[in-house]
Amino acid sequence: MNTQEIIALTLKLKPHERLQIVDKIHESFDRPDPEIERLWGEEAVRRLASFDAGRSKTYCSDEVFGND
Repeated sequence: MNTQEIIALTLKLKPHERLQIVDKIHESFDRPDPEIERLWGEEAVRRLASFDAGRSKTYCSDEVFGND
């Protein structure tokens, strides 16, 4: 079965069935690297600790987005 045949068959499905297929395809692209996830988790903990200790400079939304 080629791609066009799969698409044609898929389009005959009910919307919720097509959504299930889309979700599965999307999941196949979203495979985070466990090591990167671990490192980002550690960084988040460090940033929160720095914020809680008052060592992080904070900015109001006006400063960030330039609203006067």
